[in-house]
Amino acid sequence: MIEQAINELKERIVGYASFTSRMIEESIHGLLEKDENILQKVITEYETKANNLEIEIDENCVEIIARYEPKAKNLRTTLMIMKINNDLERVGDEAVNISESALFLIKKPSVKRLIDIPRMAEISLDMLKGGITAFVNDNAPLARDICARDNLVDDLRDQIIRELVTYMMADSSTIERAFHLMRIARSLERVADLSTNFCEDIVFMAEGKIIKHHHDEV
Repeated sequence: MIEQAINELKERIVGYASFTSRMIEESIHGLLEKDENILQKVITEYETKANNLEIEIDENCVEIIARYEPKAKNLRTTLMIMKINNDLERVGDEAVNISESALFLIKKPSVKRLIDIPRMAEISLDMLKGGITAFVNDNAPLARDICARDNLVDDLRDQIIRELVTYMMADSSTIERAFHLMRIARSLERVADLSTNFCEDIVFMAEGKIIKHHHDEV
């Protein structure tokens, strides 16, 4: 019975990850296509649904612990789902942050062509989706690979910030728009960080090895 309950919980966390990934995708799409409607939808409708899903999954985890008193791997899995659930809610929050900045930006002239931000979004979302797959399948090698990709996102963030600082120094009228672009880059970096966090936990659960802060050794 407990195995069935945990499997159902895994299915729910996969669905939640898919939904929060969609929030990020829609926020970036709204920015690139200057679609105010979808950005507003992320901020209102999607945010409410994400918060409700997080509460429901958390309650499911507590119910399993209270009802079955899980031990060993079942307990670790349930606690891991609670952690991932919290991380996914924060991914939804980052989607809202991106959408808020995008709403400001789409009404203004572009500071620069958006090339690196969509690339950051692509890598961060691949990390998030891969991290969930690694968790569901107990795939520590995949989790290690995802941790290693975090450097790619950090490098893109640094490149974006360097370029935007150059624009701001050359033309002070770009400062506010540049700060919103930096906020979007930092939100995407945060999505990658959250994915890395639970991938580190997956490796620890599978191998008993702590790899936090040692991604170069992954």
